[in-house]
Amino acid sequence: MKVICMGVHVLDVLVRPVEQIPEGQGGELVEEIRITAAGSAGGTALTLAKLGAETLSAGAIGSDPVGEMLVSRLERGGVDTSLLVRRDDVQTSASVLPIRPNGDRPAFHVVGANATYGPGDAPSFDDGVTHLHLGGPEFMGGENAAEILDRAKQAGVTTSADVLAPGEPGLLEWIAPALGGLDYLLPNAEQVQAFTGEDDLVAGCRKLIERGVDCVVPTRGADGALIVDADSVEEVPAFNVDVVDTTGCGDAFSAGFLRGLSLDRSRADAARLGCAAAALVATGLGSDAGDFDLDAADAFARSAAAG
Repeated sequence: MKVICMGVHVLDVLVRPVEQIPEGQGGELVEEIRITAAGSAGGTALTLAKLGAETLSAGAIGSDPVGEMLVSRLERGGVDTSLLVRRDDVQTSASVLPIRPNGDRPAFHVVGANATYGPGDAPSFDDGVTHLHLGGPEFMGGENAAEILDRAKQAGVTTSADVLAPGEPGLLEWIAPALGGLDYLLPNAEQVQAFTGEDDLVAGCRKLIERGVDCVVPTRGADGALIVDADSVEEVPAFNVDVVDTTGCGDAFSAGFLRGLSLDRSRADAARLGCAAAALVATGLGSDAGDFDLDAADAFARSAAAG
C-alpha cells in the first residue's frame, strides 16, 4: 500500500486534564502537555505509517516554526513529507486542545495554510500510489476536490475522504461535487445526520450514496461503526478501553479501515482493524498516541473480542 494523505495537517498542543479555564491571569497545574501532528490528513497518515503503509503527506503549511515542528512530528512517525508545500504569507494550522477528564476535547483552532491548498498543488498519482485519502475536502471546496479525485480515479487509485467540520446541509452542498469520486466516505454519525437531516443513520448514509459515494462508513464513538452501501448494512462494535483522549480516534479508524482493505480483508474485518487502531490511540494523549504496529493492533483486536 502506497497512500497519499492529502488535505488538513495541524499541529496540536494538548493539555490534560482541564476541568476549567482559570479566570483572569490565574494558573492551573496539569499532568501533561504534548505537541503532536494531527488533522484529518496528518493524523490518518501517522496511524497508516504505524500499520505498515508507505505513507506520504500532501497539503499546505506555513514557512514558520510551527510548520517545522509539524514536519518533524510527521517524519518521526515514519511519514514522507516531501509533498507538503510551504506558504510564506500564512501560518501553519494549529490547535490548542484542553482535554477534559472524560476525554472530551474542546478546541481553539487556526485554519491557516490548510485553506490555501488546491488542484494546482496536488501531485500526480504515479510511482505506485494505490490510495488517496482526502482529509477535509471542505477546505478546498467540492469542485477542487472533485478535480483531484478524478485524476486519482483515472490512475486507478482507491479514493476515500473524511470531513473535519461539523455537518450541516450547506456544507454538504459545498462538497457535493466531490462525492461521485469517492469509493469510501468516512464521516462520523453526527455529520451524516446533520448533512442529510435524517434521524436514521442508515437512511442518511443512503442519501449520501445517492449523491455518488460507493460506500459510507460512519463511526459512532463507543458504539463502533456501520458499513453502508446501496445493498447492505454491517455493524462493527467498538472495543472497550480506558479513554484518556479522543483526539485523532476518527483518523485512526480511517487509517485502520483503509489499511485493512489494502490487505484484501473484508470490509467488516477492515473496520475491526479501524476500531482497534482508534481504541489504541484513545488510551494516550494526541493523534500519535499508542506504541503499536499492524501485528499489535490485530493482537489487541483478538484479545479484546475474546473478552
